[in-house]
Order: sequence, then structure tokens, then C-alpha cells
Amino acid sequence: MSDVTHTPSSPDDADEFAVLTFRRREFRVRAGQTVREAMMQCGLQPEEVLVTRNGELIEDSVLLQAGDRVKLLPTISGG
Repeated sequence: MSDVTHTPSSPDDADEFAVLTFRRREFRVRAGQTVREAMMQCGLQPEEVLVTRNGELIEDSVLLQAGDRVKLLPTISGG
């Protein structure tokens, strides 16, 4: 059984899950793992995003807490 779903979360799930948002997609993931672990489970590349929670930049080593809503912002690179 996977710990990742791609459906919007409901208030009843707040005690078990966190939500990652990336490019208008929401990924409901199990709380208690790092942001990096959750991103990898969702098929996202941690090196390609900046992570924010409550408008504050955080590291991908932060443990997700139940009810967290985390936004993943794509980094811009060029040459």
C-alpha cells in the first residue's frame, strides 16, 4: 500500500497526513517522514524545488507533521 495519494485531502485526514502542493497538484502524504522522502515518493526531484511551509522557506530534511500544507516551488535555472 502506498503512502501517497493524488486526491485532495479532507479535514478528517489532517491527523495522519500532510499535503504537498506542486504546480497546482496536491499530493497527500503520510506525516512523520521528511519532506525529501515525501517528494521522492511522489516522483518529484528534491533538487528542483524550494520548499515552503506557512510562507517560510524550510529545508527538505524537516519532518512533516500531520496537517502540514507544504508548497513546492520550482527553481529557475539558466545559463
